[in-house]
Amino acid sequence: MAPSIVFDFDGTLAIGHGPVRAYALKVAESAGSEYLDTVDEALASYDAGESSYRDGYDIVGSLAANYGINETTLQQAYADSREILGTELAPVATMTGLAEFLATLRGSAQLVLATNAPEAGIRRVLESWGAPDSFDQLHFTAAKPAGLHGIVEPLLQTGPVLSIGDIVEFDLAPAAALGADTALVGATAASSNFSATMRGESLAALAAEITAWAVTAASSNPERISSETGIER
Repeated sequence: MAPSIVFDFDGTLAIGHGPVRAYALKVAESAGSEYLDTVDEALASYDAGESSYRDGYDIVGSLAANYGINETTLQQAYADSREILGTELAPVATMTGLAEFLATLRGSAQLVLATNAPEAGIRRVLESWGAPDSFDQLHFTAAKPAGLHGIVEPLLQTGPVLSIGDIVEFDLAPAAALGADTALVGATAASSNFSATMRGESLAALAAEITAWAVTAASSNPERISSETGIER
């Protein structure tokens, strides 16, 4: 028996608007430069906690419709932007000391990555962060929110679960409905009415609280997590 921590990727582990702007640039090839200005304004409002959009990707996709961009063009632009994820054309940042933080957590819990994004670029980014083998399970194109049930339910059979993410509807609410704890990070953490177990402006801001959760959860599930656990692909 062992606790588990489920991490979202974009907006949680990966921070900064580099990938979102790369997506917007691809859309702008059809929508024009005015569209880019509109996206930047909306991103600024989102960062200030003054937006109803879910995240930057929602901003890019929603505003594209106002410029006559169809779904096929939008999907191709997104796919193209993910192929360059983590390059200078779509830079991403993460919390300082991420690899060490994950290594510490892995001493108490199994770590799971669950993202709606495709695999393209993510392994490259994890490598650049020094964390290519930090997760016991990797779930790409996870089809959250519904897809989170199939990930969290089996984990709850082995111990407590903490689901961490920046979008309540996708990353937290489905897990909470199953009995998992939750951590809300990002621009909506201060304003959201969701009853998260913990919340903070970033993963770094919650590092100590997440570590304490893992240690406490492991103390009631004494089997030690092996660092040799295989990655589920």
